[in-house]
Amino acid sequence: MPMNQNPTPFAQPAQIESKNLDIVKDQMYHEALAYKKCTVYSQFFTEQPLKDMANNMAQHHKQHFDALQNYLNSHQ
Repeated sequence: MPMNQNPTPFAQPAQIESKNLDIVKDQMYHEALAYKKCTVYSQFFTEQPLKDMANNMAQHHKQHFDALQNYLNSHQ
């Protein structure tokens, strides 16, 4: 490609619109809160199946939070 041409528009991720950024940040807050709640609940349960379920749910929400964080990092 000659030097005077612009690279393809897909060379870098597009910036996130303000409204969409607010939505992602709000969802991250909810995922973090759900993770925290599930972690706390798992400490209160005495039956192992309930503890395991709460821990699995905590990890599920952590994975969602991490995915959203990675999405944000890829659009900086």
